Amino acid sequence: MHLKALLKALLIGTALLLSPLSFAAWREAKSEHFVIYADESERNLRAFSEKLERYHQAMTIIFPSRTSTPSPSNRLTIYVVSNDRQVRKLFGNTAASDFVSGFYIPRAGSSSAFIPSVNSKSSGAVSESEMILMHEYAHHFMFENLNSMVPPWFVEGFAEYFAAVTFERNGNVILGGPDNLRAHEFVNPDIRQIGIEELLDSATHAAQRRKSFYDNFYVRSWSLFHYLYSDEAGKGKMVDYLNRLNRGENELDAARAAFGDLAALDQTLGRYLRGQILSWRIPSTALSFAPIAIRELNPAEAASLAVRMQSKRGVDPNETAKAAAIAQEARELAVKYPNEPEVLAALAEAESDAGNDAAAIAAADKALALNPTHINALIQKGYALTRSANASGNAEDWAKVRTHFLNVNKIEADHPIPLIYFYLSYVNQGMAPTQNAIDGLEWALQLAPYDASLRLTTARAQMAQRHYQQAIQTLSVLAFNPHNDGDNPALALLETAKQALAEQTATLENAAEK
Repeated sequence: MHLKALLKALLIGTALLLSPLSFAAWREAKSEHFVIYADESERNLRAFSEKLERYHQAMTIIFPSRTSTPSPSNRLTIYVVSNDRQVRKLFGNTAASDFVSGFYIPRAGSSSAFIPSVNSKSSGAVSESEMILMHEYAHHFMFENLNSMVPPWFVEGFAEYFAAVTFERNGNVILGGPDNLRAHEFVNPDIRQIGIEELLDSATHAAQRRKSFYDNFYVRSWSLFHYLYSDEAGKGKMVDYLNRLNRGENELDAARAAFGDLAALDQTLGRYLRGQILSWRIPSTALSFAPIAIRELNPAEAASLAVRMQSKRGVDPNETAKAAAIAQEARELAVKYPNEPEVLAALAEAESDAGNDAAAIAAADKALALNPTHINALIQKGYALTRSANASGNAEDWAKVRTHFLNVNKIEADHPIPLIYFYLSYVNQGMAPTQNAIDGLEWALQLAPYDASLRLTTARAQMAQRHYQQAIQTLSVLAFNPHNDGDNPALALLETAKQALAEQTATLENAAEK
């Protein structure tokens, strides 16, 4: 298809996506850990926002967690659209998109989730779309609070365990209930049943999954996690198992050493599931959070939401026609609403995604003239300045990049993006980063430990400093990635770090002997 025809087709597809989003009552809810955009009444949105905060607080009661409140830009932003079809359009045309009912993007400074309409009731079992959101937020929560290697079954078992949540009318929260959404997978003849050894051997499961995508991995992961997490003895075995993995033991060897005979474990699991499923009831008196701020978006902000959603979803650099279509939509909105910072910041982001750096900077500057502290406008301008400096190679341009991100850091000290790009400005210029830049990068990882790209960048920085043990710890979190369909780049880097550490250790030992 010619580019012009492709662009026309894409614009039509974009219009089909955007038109259902033109509602009059879009609202924004801001709480300690979440920002939510939804076409809901204030009452319903408040109930949903409070439900999410209670969910977060309940998890902190039964899992060792951070106690600090995230920086404003590091909250999870949730976009609630009207149905699964809109979620799938945002997700994109992939082999899996027909089965997507919600998705989550872990990204430093702009983590986002996209879900269909939710159950506005403040009590009772969660709806399917809410459970998907709870599952994805559990991933977010886990990676914020667990800085070690965990295998795929643990990652998904953890998320399924916490996603099975019930909210009681009196404010209590019940965690760790039955996985009712997936329980049928134990007996469904159309779903491949996996054995305990395959569950515990990620390489074997990955190979089998490539042959037969549909299996009961998620509910099997939930069952093992639930069984082990149900008492202190099981938790002790789980800690022993994870410690063994992090010391480099083979997955099955670590499992046998920690859990004993795996066939016997499988039989015990079966008996456990046929008995009473234990759960945690967290009393409302233990759950507290700051007041939630809700406001109705003005017409310009509401009109820009569709463009903003697509930008936050992410535009691949190779998707030039898609990026151009979104940028054109953003330009039309900016003509209609020339004095709205949110619209102009959305235009800056769309122009940035389309590779139009001068236009992105111009749009960001217009937004900043109206609101000098608009974070997204500042970040998008920084991205465009960085690309311009990369193209020119001019030292003065790189100095502008560093000055810009230092100024953004003064506005929001714990936003990870300025810290990351301040560090990258030295690397991309071909200069050795300052210690301040390196420290900032490592702090950015503490702020956004769920961002895989940031974790790789930090590990490379640690290896450049010959801090190989630190790099191994940083990379270990990425060693098992249940959502990685191709090669895992962290594995090769992890092996390089291990080899370098062994050589460094040998050199030090030889020097000590002389």
